[in-house]
Amino acid sequence: MIRTALHRFALPALLTLLSACSVLPQAEPVRVFLLPGAPVTPSATPSTQGDLALRVHTPQASRMLASPRIAVVPQGHQLSAYQGARWADPAPQLLRDRLIEALRASGRLASVSSDDSNLQADLELIGDLRAFQSVYQDGTPQVLIRLDATLVDSASRRGLASRRFEIRQPSASAQLDSVVEAFGQASDELSRQLLAWVLAQQPRDR
Repeated sequence: MIRTALHRFALPALLTLLSACSVLPQAEPVRVFLLPGAPVTPSATPSTQGDLALRVHTPQASRMLASPRIAVVPQGHQLSAYQGARWADPAPQLLRDRLIEALRASGRLASVSSDDSNLQADLELIGDLRAFQSVYQDGTPQVLIRLDATLVDSASRRGLASRRFEIRQPSASAQLDSVVEAFGQASDELSRQLLAWVLAQQPRDR
């Protein structure tokens, strides 16, 4: 008799629980983005290749920028992130890999490696990533990349040169896909400017 009563109360309770579970909101799928960019082709003038080996370090960054979140400043000084989207890797690593790709393709250096490897290097490129985000101005987003770069002599650990790079790239629209494209365009422009700067700083007595 007691068992029958328990079954009579337990079954409706179980059905109620299953019904409640079925109406719980589904987790929003996360879109994962690579950093887009223009195709990079090797230089057609290998005779201009230098004899210097360069190591590119992953830039230092704040906790927010050092994450895979896609940062945005919607207004004022409020730093936030796009919901339901992230980079395939943390932003500093994405940017480092883009710079390495461009420097290698230039054909102007003997070798270009990352701080993940133990390859010999004559020069090292270190930096602080101060901004890697979209910023809204008058309701329209533009991508802002700000990198403080320093070129260091590997043997003496002496800083050879320092420079702040700041790139602003308007987005075609406020849609996330357009913003991501603007990140790629800004990164390409930074790569071009950084390459010219590194080449200009090469020691002449090597």
